[in-house]
Amino acid sequence: MSGMYRTQNEHGFRGSSTARPGLTLAAVAIVQFMVSLDLSVVNVGLPEIAAGLGFGAVGLTWVIHAYALTFGGLLLLGGKAADRYGRKRVLVFGLGLFGLASLLGGLAQEPGHLVAARAVQGIGAAALAPAALALLATTFPEGRARVRAFGVWSATNAAGAAFGVLIGGLLTEYAGWRWVMFVNVPMAVAALAMAWRGVAADRSGARGGRPDVLGAVLATAGMTLLVFGIVRTDRYAWTSPETLTTLAAAVVLLAVFVLVERTTRREPLVRLGLFAHRSVLGASLYTLLVGSTMSSSFYFASLYLQQVLGHGPALTGVEFLPMALSTVAGSVLAVELGYRVAPRTLLVGGGLLSAAGLAWFGLLSPDGAFTTDVLGPSITVGIAFGLCLGPLISIGTAGVASHESGTASALLNSARQLGAALGLAALGTAAADRTGPAATPETLADGYGLGLTLGAALLLAAVLVALIVLRHPGTPQADRPEAVPTDAPA
Repeated sequence: MSGMYRTQNEHGFRGSSTARPGLTLAAVAIVQFMVSLDLSVVNVGLPEIAAGLGFGAVGLTWVIHAYALTFGGLLLLGGKAADRYGRKRVLVFGLGLFGLASLLGGLAQEPGHLVAARAVQGIGAAALAPAALALLATTFPEGRARVRAFGVWSATNAAGAAFGVLIGGLLTEYAGWRWVMFVNVPMAVAALAMAWRGVAADRSGARGGRPDVLGAVLATAGMTLLVFGIVRTDRYAWTSPETLTTLAAAVVLLAVFVLVERTTRREPLVRLGLFAHRSVLGASLYTLLVGSTMSSSFYFASLYLQQVLGHGPALTGVEFLPMALSTVAGSVLAVELGYRVAPRTLLVGGGLLSAAGLAWFGLLSPDGAFTTDVLGPSITVGIAFGLCLGPLISIGTAGVASHESGTASALLNSARQLGAALGLAALGTAAADRTGPAATPETLADGYGLGLTLGAALLLAAVLVALIVLRHPGTPQADRPEAVPTDAPA
């Protein structure tokens, strides 16, 4: 039957046994938009959330940190769960958990309720993100369909982050802050229905070996502590005992994790041989650097518009539309170019264009305007990010064995989340140091400009990664058959 594939349901998981690639792609697109949206949709509404629930200045930051902490800390575990227990099973679980947490967060009556709901959202996202990306990689293994699928994924991924500011601003100003949580519920329900009907009940990974429980605990604890130490740099300096102790403990736990993975007789959480794939290693490093600049560019642009130019939340959200639409346009362009141009070439070109856009963004003026200081750089950066994201994920999952696609996807998502946390903390610290104690339009614009300029330098480093680490394929991926992943270890 055209457009459908039959798969065997060996583990009794009910639902469709017929894969419908169109519905699978639609479900994954909604999932990625929703997960990316929640990284930024709450930010604009933080003042109203603080007033409505009685948050203090320190407690309010945990509305952001709770999501980032559980999301980043549990991604590797979520990816392994998708490989071991089935991608559809983990996707459906994550969607249900994410939707329920969003509903409860919108109904929160106390600060602790909302922070707990955001933490549970992060747990759901850690299950959703790698399972969805692994489904995309296995449903569209090669050719033009793969180029189109990852183009759609990249568009919804970047648009979710960019539209989050717009949606958050409009909902906060005209419907109330609770709707920045409620907005996820219909999306989760729609994605759940599509996944139930369109995603085949996939075969779970081999369970011959006993799971590496110690490795899972070490990796989760290490990643959680690493993110925890980074996100608290808004309160504790990088050189403070609190930050140094937390980061040192994270490094020790992750080092022990690597040792355990090398010596364990059980089924490892992450097979270290994955990093022998230059595509996985290079894509993860590139994602780390791009993630650090994407999050910080949205952050600095939003603050410049509100704190320097004096624009309100709704207007600021509307002013993010050009970047969001440009990102979608860049993703569409990446699809068209992907039929003729090697993915690595797109990463190099997109990285150089985004670096130029952020360097332009760094020329912010304290007495500037949206049309002169923000519009042009926003369009340039949006197109460039759109060019990068689809080819990046396609490269990072190509050639990986099907039973490890969830783990490879989790590595890419972990790199992005870690990059976002590191970039925002490091560049935010540099911007704050440049601004100094006197927060005037002049000093703020100077600080934000420095942060954006440093982001451009990080993107140049990403270009070097693409040139040095990633191999140059002979032909574009759409014109050559890729090696079909096998279940044998690489």
